[in-house]
Amino acid sequence: MHSRILIILGAAALLSSAAFSAPAPFALTSATFKDGTMMPQKVANMNAPGANPNPNCVGQNVSPQLSWSGTPDGTKSFAFTMVDPEGRGGLGVFHWVAYGIAPTTTSFAEGEISKASDKYVGGKSTQGVGNYSGPCTPPGSPHHYTFMVIATDLDTKDLPAGLTLPELQAKLDKHVKGAAGLVGLFVKPQ
Repeated sequence: MHSRILIILGAAALLSSAAFSAPAPFALTSATFKDGTMMPQKVANMNAPGANPNPNCVGQNVSPQLSWSGTPDGTKSFAFTMVDPEGRGGLGVFHWVAYGIAPTTTSFAEGEISKASDKYVGGKSTQGVGNYSGPCTPPGSPHHYTFMVIATDLDTKDLPAGLTLPELQAKLDKHVKGAAGLVGLFVKPQ
């Protein structure tokens, strides 16, 4: 009986140590907003001086803080996207396309990706820019802004600047090690 109890306790100890040694899941979080909640108005885009104003651009174009952890083994670089699937009547709006992010990078500070940076290679958003371009959501139902970090086995200098989202997706085919997402909601305040 005593040896049976020791065997059971030993097996339980092995199981619990295995649970603690399992790698953490690849995850994306933000200090600016929680997954599935409304983002603050400051993340919305603003009208450029002298441009034809869009009444739905009511923010300051401050990119949210983003952090990721649990990097998959074999990751050589990260790519990032921000997509509004409801934008353009359901065709989608690509608000940020970036890649060539070093595997040692695990976060972007609030406002950091609102401008070009040597920490990433800028792709080409629907708005034609390589950095973060915040929401200009019309009144009504909130849109879902999906942020995605993608771990790749590509070196940081493998891809040229200016890729659109479909072009990036084609280049990443068979090079993805894992992905993690986060959804923020936004709508023009009434």
